[in-house]
Amino acid sequence: MKKVSFRLLLPALAAALLTARAAAPSQEPGKEELKLVLPKPMFIGTPRNISSPNLEKITGKPRGPFYVPAGTKLLSLHKPVTASDMQPVIGEVSYVTDGEKSGEDGYFVEFGPGKQYVQIDLKAAYELHAILIWHYHSQARVYRDVVVQVSEDKDFIAGVTTVFNNDHDNSSGLGAGRDKEYIETAEGRLIDPRGVRARYVRLWSNGNTSNDMNHYVEVEVYGTPAK
Repeated sequence: MKKVSFRLLLPALAAALLTARAAAPSQEPGKEELKLVLPKPMFIGTPRNISSPNLEKITGKPRGPFYVPAGTKLLSLHKPVTASDMQPVIGEVSYVTDGEKSGEDGYFVEFGPGKQYVQIDLKAAYELHAILIWHYHSQARVYRDVVVQVSEDKDFIAGVTTVFNNDHDNSSGLGAGRDKEYIETAEGRLIDPRGVRARYVRLWSNGNTSNDMNHYVEVEVYGTPAK
């Protein structure tokens, strides 16, 4: 077999490297990586016993970096929370924004069965750039009909924007969504609200694959002052 000089290969390798760099996604000007503090994982491995007609493909890979406009801050910490049921079965409504993200017992709030929501008041209007949700991550499960809406109207009658909806069959009556169901992990679910302006964030769910109850460990909302 004819040997090829490494020197002859250098130009081709350099060209391939330049092409790869050009194809790779680059950080947009004026944006920075959102630095997240994640809780300790409570289970390891890829679950095999969960089935759903709308479940996203399980890769087992960690989430990649997420970029937001420079100056984006955590807005939701210790902000007021209301809910469709103000007398939870377990825990307190305030757990949703208390900053505690552990998957252990005592760190989550549990609401009864059926369609339920929690609502965060950011106390002012902001441009929202990331919403991170932990429903319950001490075991693998899928929460049904997860719908996230934002508005400047506390009653969600006017100016409502849906930023996530995986209710594919409209069983909750909020409209059929195109997003996929997902398995809960310590990473939480990161939603991109694409800079929509809002003061209130309302998050719906409708039971899960383990039982009919609804849970939240923590919700984080990130944004910048509204222009």
